[in-house]
Amino acid sequence: MDALLTYFRPSTDMSVWLVQVFVVVFCTVSLNFVLMRVLDAVLRWTEKTRSQWDDALIGAARIPLRLFVWVWGLSVAAHILHGVSGYGIFEYAPEVRKVAIIALIALFLVRLIRNAERVWVDPERGSASMDQTTAHAIAKLLRLSVIITAVLVVLQTLGYSISGVLAFGGIGGIAVGFAAKDLLANFFGGMMIYLDRPFKVGDWVRSPDRNIEGTVEQIGWRLTRIRTFDKRPLYIPNSVFATIAVENPSRMTHRRIYETLGIRYADGAQMASICEAVRAMLKQHPELDATQTQIVHFVSYGASSLDFMVYCFTKTTEWVKYHAVKEEVMLQIMAIVHAHGADFAFPTRTLHVEGLADLSKP
Repeated sequence: MDALLTYFRPSTDMSVWLVQVFVVVFCTVSLNFVLMRVLDAVLRWTEKTRSQWDDALIGAARIPLRLFVWVWGLSVAAHILHGVSGYGIFEYAPEVRKVAIIALIALFLVRLIRNAERVWVDPERGSASMDQTTAHAIAKLLRLSVIITAVLVVLQTLGYSISGVLAFGGIGGIAVGFAAKDLLANFFGGMMIYLDRPFKVGDWVRSPDRNIEGTVEQIGWRLTRIRTFDKRPLYIPNSVFATIAVENPSRMTHRRIYETLGIRYADGAQMASICEAVRAMLKQHPELDATQTQIVHFVSYGASSLDFMVYCFTKTTEWVKYHAVKEEVMLQIMAIVHAHGADFAFPTRTLHVEGLADLSKP
């Protein structure tokens, strides 16, 4: 029994401390193996539940917990080696353990925030889901807060004064602000996008001031990535959006059909009845919104035609479906014009030659 107890006491005997280190490492590996199997079982159980938050929590804790076992086991082994070795590097083992634990806690929180971000934007949550732009903004702010807090705690743990670090940061921040004013302008530009929300990820945007048009793919702290319609990525500094006008066609409520059509001058007598028939057709069309402005009127005498205007709004805002509705409306207008015995005009010119009668005389 006494011989067995010698392996639990500090000793400089190589046969003793080697066994102690072996036991610590073996227990660490075994505990890590058991913990991995337990987490796998818990994760399989949480996948069967309706809530996604338990999956997010277990997924975030999986790697930090396993690393925590290794940190604790290796720190115990380092403590044993410190008692039998004269190397000064083992004196820093307690500080390294504290810093590692703080880093693991920060890693767990960062992973939890990332998993929570996926839950927030999950479309299966229905009305409770959050749009991607807001979720990304909140997640980035939370991750940045966790990292800054972890760094300050590490500095305090290592014996540095946080107040001195903050004071130095305040003085250095002025110099950095002058040196990186463009970077800060883009940072605050991105913040204004998150706060004002003129567009979000997935929106179709364009600017009449710049050659910018496409679908928003990502809103970062410095750049916004837009995928143009020819599938090229367009990277725009966020500060640009503070100086230009931005249209967001994705938020339109309707799409407009606005066309000017012309019939022949010879068919002028049918103009009133054609316009009346087109108005009736627009009011009865199931894909047109009758509550919006609808205009069908004779508007001008053209160079080769009598022109009437067709102005209405579709219920859909989808680009492809809009053109299908517009095609159907235009075909029905063509049928109405032909049904009234009229036809569309094309450019014509009448030539009057004076003296033609005199030339025909002998």
